[in-house]
Amino acid sequence: MKRMFMAMLSTETNTFSPIPTGPNIWRDMLLVRRSDPPAEAPPLLQAARALIDKRAEERGWEIAEGLFAFAQPAGLTPRAYYEELRDDLLSDLRAAMPVDGVLLMLHGAMVAEGYDDCEGDILARVRELVGPDVPVGAELDLHCHVTDRMVEQATALVGYKEYPHVDIMDRMLELFTILADAAEGVVTPVISTFKCRMIGLFPTTREPLRSLVDEFTALEGRDGVLNVWLGHGFPYGDVPDLGSTMVVVTDGDPALGEELAKQMGRKFFELREQVQVPARTLADCLDLAVAASEGPITIADTPDNAGGGAPNDSTFFLAAMLERGIENAAIGPLWDPTAVEICQDAGVGARLSLRIGGKLGPSSGDPVDVVVTVVGLCDELENSLGGVGMSMGAAVGIKVHLPNDSNIAPEAGIDLVLTARRGQGFSPSLFSSVGIDPEQKQILVVKSTQHFHAGFAPISKQVLYAGDLGALPGDMLKIPLERADTSRLWPFVENPHAD
Repeated sequence: MKRMFMAMLSTETNTFSPIPTGPNIWRDMLLVRRSDPPAEAPPLLQAARALIDKRAEERGWEIAEGLFAFAQPAGLTPRAYYEELRDDLLSDLRAAMPVDGVLLMLHGAMVAEGYDDCEGDILARVRELVGPDVPVGAELDLHCHVTDRMVEQATALVGYKEYPHVDIMDRMLELFTILADAAEGVVTPVISTFKCRMIGLFPTTREPLRSLVDEFTALEGRDGVLNVWLGHGFPYGDVPDLGSTMVVVTDGDPALGEELAKQMGRKFFELREQVQVPARTLADCLDLAVAASEGPITIADTPDNAGGGAPNDSTFFLAAMLERGIENAAIGPLWDPTAVEICQDAGVGARLSLRIGGKLGPSSGDPVDVVVTVVGLCDELENSLGGVGMSMGAAVGIKVHLPNDSNIAPEAGIDLVLTARRGQGFSPSLFSSVGIDPEQKQILVVKSTQHFHAGFAPISKQVLYAGDLGALPGDMLKIPLERADTSRLWPFVENPHAD
C-alpha cells in the first residue's frame, strides 16, 4: 500500500503587526503533534482527516500524519519557534519514511524572523529528505507569495480559488489526487506561473472576478491541464515577492502552462480597476445603513480584520455609532479578554460600567467607557467557515447603552460581541451564540474583509465595505511598503507590464 505523508504549518504574516506569532497564538488556534491522541483533535483537523482518509482508502493509499499547526494571522513568527515547528514536521516525515508522496497544508505568506519565505524553506528541506523522485505538493491560501523557490521544490502547488475560502477541503483533495497520480506514473505535473504585478483585495463573489475564476477553472481536465488558480498575494506582507500570480499545473506541458498562465494572468490584470474590494469610509457606510429602508445592512470593518493580522480591538465604529445615537445595531467580534472575564463574573442581566477595546495602539482607536448590560455568555464560541467550526474561546454579548440612557429595555443601545481570542467574524452564529439575533438588526458591523460574506450575505439586504480606519488600509497606496518592489506593482505604477 502506498503512503502519503501529510502535515500542516500555516499562518499569514502581517509584517507590520506588533503582535508576534508566538507559542500562545499557535496553541490557541491549532497545534496538534503526531503523538497527540487523535480523539482530541479540533473540528478543523477532524474534518480534514475524515475527507482525506476516505479519498486515500478509495485509492488504496494510507495517510501518515505529522504536525498540524495553524495560527491566527499576526506579525513575524519568532525565529526559534518557527525552526522548532519546522523541525518537528521534518522529524515526523523522517519517522514516516519511506513515503510515496508528501502533501503539505501551508499558507504561502508566512514570514519568520530571518525567513521571508517559510514555505520555500519547508519545501526545500522536505525535498532534501525525500529526494527528487517523490511527489511533493503544497496547498496554499490564495493570499500567498508564490516564490521561485516554492515552484522549484514542489511537484505541484494548488491554491484556494475562492475568497471567502469555502473551498479549502476541495483543494486539499485535488492536490492529493495530483500527487497520487504522479506517484503512480499517471501524470507528470509541471508548474507554470505568470506574475500579474498587482496587489489588492479581490473578492471572488463579485463580477467580473467571479466569471474569471469560473473561466480558468473550466480549463481543468482538458488538454492535460491539471489545475489552475490565482494567487492574489497578501498586501500586508512586505517581502520582495509580494504580488499576484497566476498558477497553472499541466501534465508535462510547460509551454501550454506558460501560455495559459500568461493568458489568464493578463485577463486578471486588465480587470484590475474592477476587482478590488469596493471600500467606502466608515462615515459613508453608516450614512447608507441608517438611510436604508430595510435591514440588516452588513458593514465589513475590513481594517480591523484579525484574518489579516489586525488587532481586532478597534473602537472606531462603536465610538461613531454612540456619537450618532444609533441603536438597533450589532458589532463583532471585538477582542477584549479582560472585558470578557469581567462580564463572565458579573453574569447575564448584570448592568455595569466597562472600558472596551482600543488596547493595541493608535490603529485600534481609543478605549471606550460605557455602561453595558450582559445579554449572553458562551464558554466556547465556534464560528464556522465553509462548514468548519473555528473556536474564538469564551465570548459575551453585551448591550452598550447610549450616553445618559437609563433605559435597559432589550431593544435599547448597540449590541457587541466580545471574545477572549482574536478572530474575524464568519457566520451569524457569532451573534446568536451570545443571545443576539442578527436578523432583527438594522445594522451589522462584522470585523472581517471577505470571509463573512458566505454567512452574512444571505441574511443582508445590502453588504458594504468600510476601509479607512484601522490597521489594514483599504487603500493599497497607504500601506508603508519598503521591501516590496513597488516600482513593478499596480497601483503604485499604472502599467508595470509596459517594459
